[in-house]
Amino acid sequence: MTNEKKNLTTSWGAPVGDNQNSITAGSRGPTLIQDVHLLEKLAHFNRERVPERVVHAKGAGAHGYFEVTNDLTAYTKANFLSEVGKRTPLFIRFSTVAGELGSADTVRDPRGFAVKFYTEEGNYDIVGNNTPVFFIRDAIKFPDFIHTQKRHPATHLKNPNAVWDFWSLSPESLHQVTILMSDRGIPATLRHMDGFGSHTFKWVNEDGEGVWIKYHFKTVQGIKNLSADAAAKIAGENPDYHTEDLYNAIEKGDFPAWKLYVQIMPLKDANTYRFDPFDVTKVWSHKDYPLIEVGKMVLNRNPENYFAEVEQATFSPGTLVPGVEVSPDKMLQGRLFAYADAHRYRVGANHNHLPINRPKAEVRNYQRDGQMRFDGNGGGSVYYEPNSYGGPSEAPEHKPSAYQVSGTADSTAYDHHDHYTQAGDLYRLMTTEERARLVENIVAAMKPVEKDEIKLRQIQHFYKADPEYGTLVAKGLGLSIPEEASSVK
Repeated sequence: MTNEKKNLTTSWGAPVGDNQNSITAGSRGPTLIQDVHLLEKLAHFNRERVPERVVHAKGAGAHGYFEVTNDLTAYTKANFLSEVGKRTPLFIRFSTVAGELGSADTVRDPRGFAVKFYTEEGNYDIVGNNTPVFFIRDAIKFPDFIHTQKRHPATHLKNPNAVWDFWSLSPESLHQVTILMSDRGIPATLRHMDGFGSHTFKWVNEDGEGVWIKYHFKTVQGIKNLSADAAAKIAGENPDYHTEDLYNAIEKGDFPAWKLYVQIMPLKDANTYRFDPFDVTKVWSHKDYPLIEVGKMVLNRNPENYFAEVEQATFSPGTLVPGVEVSPDKMLQGRLFAYADAHRYRVGANHNHLPINRPKAEVRNYQRDGQMRFDGNGGGSVYYEPNSYGGPSEAPEHKPSAYQVSGTADSTAYDHHDHYTQAGDLYRLMTTEERARLVENIVAAMKPVEKDEIKLRQIQHFYKADPEYGTLVAKGLGLSIPEEASSVK
């Protein structure tokens, strides 16, 4: 057995200089399209499984509406938010992240929370989760992360060694890991959990003035979770428990509802806030930026055909409307490409023509042909732009607003490297009973890990977040706290 170093290479054999950080304009970003290694990883990753979704394969969906309950036109010109009382039809898809199409609903996993608003200015998708943060903060690490959640290539079994090895080597995951292993890791039903846009977005008003925002969907039904034992029992008896619960609730007229809130941050605060506001592993303090009510989402109609509506539904955080724009969040920047690209591969280049994805607004563009083009394909109308034949043309008033970027084009991490404060704060917010269950869940999940090296490395992260947190996990695993665990954060 040789210890010779093996260089990671691209698919064309060139050595990779940095596989942890994408190339960005400065440490904050945005991401540069010249990072061909990032593009290759994301594009190849989207094509690894056929035909189910690479992630979020198992899901349930429903139709409903969104009603504006607060006037926020001072912050955004988005038409669907233009007046109190206005209703917009929508479709939502809930999902687990890592499991296959036939996996159980009640596994410990984040839940996808994707909402498609059929607005008068085109579709708008908020594609988030039931957690406000994520495991990683740079899209270049996403394929590797999801590989750890999938099956071992030899045994075809789930692999806790890979899961905890990756997390222990990616300390930015600690905040999300703490949420996942807490009571919130297994919602009682899809109706009894919150949803989040997770990323930072930009709202722009009629005067071109912008603010940074984060979305929060708060369940009207209240938060309810399942214990690990109850979830395992249900998984064996009814693996489609969440899907069935949502369908039956709507069918009998018990319509689930969520209130939508936003946090609003002035643009200038992004440069001085104590955490980088574009880092999706961090939350904004509600004391600093309180929740402001926007409206109410109600689900009141079940799909008539699961495949046509739920399985073929496609969502992307890049599906935007005037008044809503993106931020330099590196994870979001990668998703802008990866999600739409996944749909073009999985469903087809014309996925937006399917009834579940088709906008209510009229579509006028020069995209033609492609597999399964089932409308008139533009007929004999003009098929290029610019043209002299009266075809649709650009609307400069809807050009996205500008924001300044600076720095050297390089593959660099965010400037802020504190992965422990917010995870520790979350731990200390829990009751004694909640902490005990958190530790119990972590210990149970880590016991199958073969290497003590991996366990000890992860214990150091827990300890740095809170000494009690790390000590209790170590005790549960029958290990001692490493001496270096108490080093400076």
